[in-house]
Amino acid sequence: MPDLSHESACAAPVCGVDEVGRGPWAGPVVAAAVILDISAIPSGLDDSKRLPAARRAALYDELTVSARWGVGIASVAEIDEINILQASFLAMRRALGALGAPPAVALIDGKHLPPDLPCEGRAIVGGDGRALSIAAASVIAKVTRDRMMIELAGEFPGYGWESNMGYGTRIHQAGLAQHGVTPHHRRSFRPIHNMLCKAE
Repeated sequence: MPDLSHESACAAPVCGVDEVGRGPWAGPVVAAAVILDISAIPSGLDDSKRLPAARRAALYDELTVSARWGVGIASVAEIDEINILQASFLAMRRALGALGAPPAVALIDGKHLPPDLPCEGRAIVGGDGRALSIAAASVIAKVTRDRMMIELAGEFPGYGWESNMGYGTRIHQAGLAQHGVTPHHRRSFRPIHNMLCKAE
């Protein structure tokens, strides 16, 4: 379970940063930055991937009330223009910017630090399962993006985005075969790029 050992080793305020949505074929990449209130950490806070959807939603509701947080989004157009890694970094910087004042230290999930951070950054591999503030960021980013994809699924039915969140599942592949590529598909991703090339 994640704890506060990484946060305790840093000057305050410490912010956890995580992103969601690098792998899907459709939809934006979403990052969150969270500064926890140490006196009001929700019980059971963990890496969002290890939590059922209902528990994530409950933690999201608690965190958005008790913590200081910001969300950053990089669009499909930006993903296609600058690549998914750079778009993830862009979303992270936007999430930090949405906090208002920058933290002293940002704990970033992963092995790479985004360039041009507004503060000191520390990369932590598997950080969403090790540092509570990164776990909190993973929950807020995941719930935010899932809700965006569910809304998009209502506008573009047939791809299963309400359940696969844009990942390349069989339902998504069948939807592409039947309905074609939407404006929310990442054209720089090989399966979508190959489909468009075949269409031409």
